[in-house]
Amino acid sequence: MNEQAVGEAIATILGELIAIPSPFPPGDTSAISACAAERLRRAGYRTRVLARKPGVDNVVAEIGEGQPHLVFNAHSDTVGVGDPALWRTDPFRPVRAEGRVFGLGAGNCKGSMAVQLWLAEEIARAGGPRRGTIIFTFVGDEENLGPEGMAFLRAAGHVRPDVLVLGAQTENQLIVAERGVLWAQVTTTGRAAHAGNPAAGDNAILRLVRLLGALERDLAPRLAARRDGGMQSTMNVGLIEGGANANVVPARAAMTIDRRLLPSERVDAAFAELEAVLAAAGEPARSWTIERLTGTNGFRAAGDGPGVSALAAAIARRTGLPARFLDATGVSDGRYFADDGIEIVNFGPGSGADGHAANESVPIAAMVDSAVILRDAVAHLHGLA
Repeated sequence: MNEQAVGEAIATILGELIAIPSPFPPGDTSAISACAAERLRRAGYRTRVLARKPGVDNVVAEIGEGQPHLVFNAHSDTVGVGDPALWRTDPFRPVRAEGRVFGLGAGNCKGSMAVQLWLAEEIARAGGPRRGTIIFTFVGDEENLGPEGMAFLRAAGHVRPDVLVLGAQTENQLIVAERGVLWAQVTTTGRAAHAGNPAAGDNAILRLVRLLGALERDLAPRLAARRDGGMQSTMNVGLIEGGANANVVPARAAMTIDRRLLPSERVDAAFAELEAVLAAAGEPARSWTIERLTGTNGFRAAGDGPGVSALAAAIARRTGLPARFLDATGVSDGRYFADDGIEIVNFGPGSGADGHAANESVPIAAMVDSAVILRDAVAHLHGLA
């Protein structure tokens, strides 16, 4: 394998992907999905472009037959440009410099997408897998934490992995455990009145503050004591809204809570715990409500499963060092498969510090390492010529 040629090929693919805008909002992945689907069809894959919501297109491409199913995934949408003045180059014009490729999404997650497209073509060049099926998925709606990408493919039965490898900025190491996430909205109600006579009203914002105080007093210490290695249960109030004007006693207020759960915790139990703490705060029963907005359980892949073992061994062969297992800060699309009893692994080139930022970039050498490691793992799992 000529690694210089591999680097050139992957950097070229990445350049093509960067040049196809797919930021959220609006999250339109139709053009970039069409590009990926055409490459995969030319390589000989059975390829479909699937969508439940217009504009949020997802690619599913298969090669081989039967079990087991090894599924690769990368999301094709990106965050927005942000402040254009912070960019040294055009975010949608790929630039190679200092051994890196610069452009919006270079790290998160088009770098992994480029590696996986190269891998797909390499597998086809080798004649496909000797056993089982290999599937590549490139999806939208990830940056929106929405249901129209990988969640849709799972719910509709379009992908049923035995092993799921998600492209991520892991510096070519492994994330096999991920916290669950729960978003909940607490809404308080009161009675409007003139601010000149606040006693005539019932201030919904003050009620919300009291409920927030109860969460900080009665729930936060419990969460601080819950740990699993480097992971911890957390709660964050990320959004507060309420009121109409400074001279009006507010009749409504709301806060949105982000709750991160250890793999051993369950979303339903976490929601019930939030509700119980709020109920014990002493506010009138009909003066507040809590609504579950979204939630998925966490996961932990077995360290000795076939997928993790193959990747760990390939990393060790490539680097001469044992694979490292990292803790995830955020959540991946693997969360939709958390309760399916499958192996879920995050792996890919680049550092998380380089994503979601102006002048985003990924090292070409890291993409080559990623490609070599993935090809090695595929060869051990499914056999390649």
